[in-house]
Amino acid sequence: MKYKELKKAILLLEDGTIFEGKSVGIDGTTIGEICYNTGMTGYQEIFTDPSYFGQIMVATNAHIGNYGVNKEEVESEGIKIAGLVCRNFSYEYSRDRADGSLEDYFKEHGLISITDVDTRAVVSYIRENGAMNAIISTEVENIEELKTKLAEAPSMKGLDLASVVSTKEPYFYGDENATYKVSALDLGIKKNILRNLAKRDCYIKVFPCTASFEEMEAFNPDGYFLSNGPGDPEPLKSAQTVAKTIIEKNLPLFGICLGHQTIALSQGISTYKMHNGHRGINHPIKNLLTGKGEITSQNHGFNVSREDVEASNNVEITHVHLNDNTVAGIAIKDKKVFSVQYHPEANPGPHDASYLFDQFIENLK
Repeated sequence: MKYKELKKAILLLEDGTIFEGKSVGIDGTTIGEICYNTGMTGYQEIFTDPSYFGQIMVATNAHIGNYGVNKEEVESEGIKIAGLVCRNFSYEYSRDRADGSLEDYFKEHGLISITDVDTRAVVSYIRENGAMNAIISTEVENIEELKTKLAEAPSMKGLDLASVVSTKEPYFYGDENATYKVSALDLGIKKNILRNLAKRDCYIKVFPCTASFEEMEAFNPDGYFLSNGPGDPEPLKSAQTVAKTIIEKNLPLFGICLGHQTIALSQGISTYKMHNGHRGINHPIKNLLTGKGEITSQNHGFNVSREDVEASNNVEITHVHLNDNTVAGIAIKDKKVFSVQYHPEANPGPHDASYLFDQFIENLK
């Protein structure tokens, strides 16, 4: 019965390709860069991850919403994706821990989404043609107007989105009597990163992405952290300066995702926009220092240049992505500085990568 009430909606890609579907229930239009995530679970964590800000998410899992939502399972305040494309949207849910339905959650946050889409065809198309801007709309009679709006949307390359999602004022997280103090630069930080540091006896002061090294140093921390986040790392000059200063002063530093890319840029290593990025919870990584494999959660559309790292005298590759041999981790030689392109805090079933937080704590000691 719910199906008959659904209004027609379309997914329009930047190159003019159209996929038809039905509106989940919120009328309107939304624009973002289209990408896909291959995770079978964790949709609420994905939707609230600041790293996805400005992106239209295609869910490859056939069912979205079937286990509802839980207010504890968020990575930030509110939904961060620009829109959702799915095959089957579940209005009913079955989980005793759920606080409510995904439909009501979307209505609360005004998220425009489209269901009944051939998502396998969409994902195949993106894989072949690369990530591009897209639009979801229930205004299906105005295709030419939608194309005009889409043409005016900025490219993700060169876009500073970290400053949009970053905290505006510093705040504290954890027990103020903890053994270690950490200054964290918020480029779009996930709550679970803070949870992982706090449970390892850290008291964290989280700073806006524009904070200077001097501001972060005033907290008198034992070490520094650069967070994940959305958009292109190249425009983040302030964060790169902070990273460079920390490294020059030989202080402990850990970076994840956008923070990892920022550390690389601070050392003269370039980054580039990937064809369609890595997004999912089963990406295989090899740790070159131990020879061990890790199954990891990933979400990024930019990456660090392998050629630049290999040509560097002071940076080494510590982890590689086994699907495409891209750089997945680096370390600064003879310093307590390392970073990874994936998300050790996500724990997508395997806890293979959680040792990285322990490694950071060892450096703080």
